[in-house]
Amino acid sequence: MPRQKRAIPTVEHRADPSRFIVDTVLKRDVFSTVERGTWTDRDGVSHPAVRRRWDKVSPWLALLAARLAAHEVNALEKVQSTGVTTPLLAVGRKFLVRGWIEGVPLQIARPTGDLHFFQSARDALHILHRAGYAHNDLAKQQNWLRGADGESWLMDFQLALPISRRWKLGRVLAYEDLRHLLKHKRTYCPEALTPRERKMLATKSLLTRVWMNTGKKVYRFVTRRLLSYSDTEGRGPRVTQVAPRIAEALTAHPAVHHVHMADFQTLGGKVGLYAFVETDAPVSVEVLRLHLAEALPDRPHLDHLQIVSRLPRAADGSVRDDLLLLVARNQIEMLDALAGDDDTRALIADIARARLNLTDRITRPAA
Repeated sequence: MPRQKRAIPTVEHRADPSRFIVDTVLKRDVFSTVERGTWTDRDGVSHPAVRRRWDKVSPWLALLAARLAAHEVNALEKVQSTGVTTPLLAVGRKFLVRGWIEGVPLQIARPTGDLHFFQSARDALHILHRAGYAHNDLAKQQNWLRGADGESWLMDFQLALPISRRWKLGRVLAYEDLRHLLKHKRTYCPEALTPRERKMLATKSLLTRVWMNTGKKVYRFVTRRLLSYSDTEGRGPRVTQVAPRIAEALTAHPAVHHVHMADFQTLGGKVGLYAFVETDAPVSVEVLRLHLAEALPDRPHLDHLQIVSRLPRAADGSVRDDLLLLVARNQIEMLDALAGDDDTRALIADIARARLNLTDRITRPAA
């Protein structure tokens, strides 16, 4: 189905931040915080929306954060009518609001064998480039969204730049956007790569080779060493540093069969850890937390521990991290569509009903 162009919405400038009600924090890094919620426009109409705000970044990074946000505002105003991303609704002091679409990031959706998604993604890139912009940040899976309609959507335009295909640089940037898409296609649909696409994957542009050997090393030194920031597909570093220790300690309990760890952003500004514990025998949360405290004397903080009778698994026996991540992050709307079979759908529905991260129930007014 061809992309449908949209009517360009009237962007509200100097908007009042109080008209955005936060439901859930989606992502937080050193440059901004991304929140899901509801935006009420000047006519009193409510819209499901996403807000990016950079009001609480470090003073050392405030100027850069503002420049990145300005790039995103400029790009969205130019390309939002193309149908490849969500519309810009409002811009205020140190925040912007854009529309919400039901969907999940690529690293959660994992569209294995989904050729339609990758054709849709390629079409979206062609449309974006014809509109005169390169995205420049598509190596990150979280910047690709698989909508509930199965289509691809582009997110996060902070590094987007205007281009002209008449210029060599513009053609190079467009080429690199496409090459990054093909890297994701290689991950999820390797058998569908054409000989030409395989050649593109093996051929980095000169600009990319220079960046890999110079600028990227500086970027990694600044972000990882000086700022202690690591962007692991949008997940917090506690997942790789603390979560495995907690999982190992919990698994050592005789009643525990398997532990799966997930992370989420807390409204308080931290990365929370969520343990899904599959048990072989009756055991209480209190007993498992006491066991954890004894096993790990430094007592790393575990926000939520949910006991489940059975963890959702794929055909190869691996735990369905995609489904459990959505439960942990309280983004349960896409669970039914992603579950696959009836047994998994029923199982994840039971787990979701007992979920412990209820940020939306805290921030939304009672129905």
